[in-house]
Amino acid sequence: MKVKNPILRGFYPDPSIVRVGDDYYIANSTFEWWPGVSLHHSRDLVHWEKLPSPLNRQSQLDLRGVGASQGIWAPCLTYDNGTFYLVYTVVKSFYCNMYDTANFLVTATDILGPWSEPIALNNFGFDPSLFHDDDGRKYMVSMVTDHRVPKKYVGRLVLQEYDDEQKKMVGPVREIFCADKVYLEGPHIFKRKDWYYLFAADTGTGELHGQSILRSKNVWGSYEWYEGNSILTAREHPDFLLQKSGHCDLVETQNGEWYAVHLCGRALENRNPMDAPRFAGARRYTLGRETCIQKMKWTKDDWLVLANGTTLPDLETEVPDELADKAQAEQKNQQKQHDQQEFGDGMFDDFDDPSGLSVIYQTLRQPLTPGYWSLTERSGYLRLRGQEGLSSKFNQSLIARRWEEFCFETATCVEFEPEVFKQMAGLILMYDQDNYFYLHVTFDEDEGKCITLLTAENKKYEYPAGFVPIESGKPVYLKAAVDYDKAQFFYAVGNQNYQAIGPVLDASILSDEACNEGWFTGAMAGICCQDLTGFGKAADFDWFSYKNV
Repeated sequence: MKVKNPILRGFYPDPSIVRVGDDYYIANSTFEWWPGVSLHHSRDLVHWEKLPSPLNRQSQLDLRGVGASQGIWAPCLTYDNGTFYLVYTVVKSFYCNMYDTANFLVTATDILGPWSEPIALNNFGFDPSLFHDDDGRKYMVSMVTDHRVPKKYVGRLVLQEYDDEQKKMVGPVREIFCADKVYLEGPHIFKRKDWYYLFAADTGTGELHGQSILRSKNVWGSYEWYEGNSILTAREHPDFLLQKSGHCDLVETQNGEWYAVHLCGRALENRNPMDAPRFAGARRYTLGRETCIQKMKWTKDDWLVLANGTTLPDLETEVPDELADKAQAEQKNQQKQHDQQEFGDGMFDDFDDPSGLSVIYQTLRQPLTPGYWSLTERSGYLRLRGQEGLSSKFNQSLIARRWEEFCFETATCVEFEPEVFKQMAGLILMYDQDNYFYLHVTFDEDEGKCITLLTAENKKYEYPAGFVPIESGKPVYLKAAVDYDKAQFFYAVGNQNYQAIGPVLDASILSDEACNEGWFTGAMAGICCQDLTGFGKAADFDWFSYKNV
């Protein structure tokens, strides 16, 4: 059986994979989006179900104030002796001289939790990974940031032992990799036969990205390079679909076959202008960095390489038929029902479940503020009370989900009666706090209740549709249709007879390379409400939909 790449489509970067029995789990970075760390589960490496996030309490994670593309970086999910271990970085300051990269560990005996409170580790750099040796000892490897000007080394990796009984790092911090030309990050250590393998991403996370492998007879090194590095990369094939390929993690199946998950990006044809303040002329990636899977093989001299015999990842990957057959049989027996479908055609959420929001949604930097949202105050509706503006890095009433494909439609129905222009509610396409398209209901002193479209491109704000008066007391339908680099918005009042509003917009600006601050996430679609008066005006959302077309 073959699976089409990417297997997790849209903003799911920095994958880490682990198998426990017949179950496979992938963890991904979430950056400033809350809750922290995305988890998926599969029995066949083909069909992936989203699980609740492990960092879902503010006592575990508080991202208030962090900048775009900061927050949770490169989680590593492992399992040993009945316990799941998750290490990750919380980046509090970046794009500056001195980075703040605090590393933490949480544990759980069940993937669904509860997960422990965080244990502080060392903070030398980001991308920590925990290795469980076969003698029972545990080690954490991570890269090292260098704030000196100029940097003394391009790339450095350090290793330190972790004491599971004392719940802390112990012993010396030793350098196991140092280079003046090659930059390594996202390191993992794994052991096979008598070799310790250092598996790490090389050459950044852009279109030159790749994956390297080194090995040693001792966990502390020294590590020798594989002569064919990088073993996985698309850097020499600019027209290939899966650009930015690298940042791998490994898993061994029940039958001894080896697979790697890695990040990739699907590029638009659109490019930054040549005078852009950064990434001049670079291609744009609205979907962010996504997750792929590749079959691997061992060479006769015990090096791990792509099974296809090249360094270029496969668009479709062969997975074991027995896994797919077993998973299909279990699905028929269990007859699972899901009110949300993350992949495939899309989703329709009518907010009829009062127990909580779907795991498909994320908020910014912290959970929705208690008292500012409800699924029970009005049955069948999500009520959002307005908080701070879209540029706020603190308190926002906003939920969103990832774009999965270049072509999709998203829509909502809202009932909202604003009284002043500082009260707004509607549908948003968003990359970060400085880059978004926001179709919303508001109030204007001349027009009364109205609809308008606000665009933000690196803090340049425009209202390309003006302010269109609408009738009060009726539900308002808002829709966006995205076709690669084109976005068109629509609205209707009282029924779904949509009419276009505003010009066709350049959707490519909601992308990694186009934004001046963040560039590690991906575009999101969602709904939100603001009340800049501080009175918490409420908007009632009847439903929210997303459909790939």
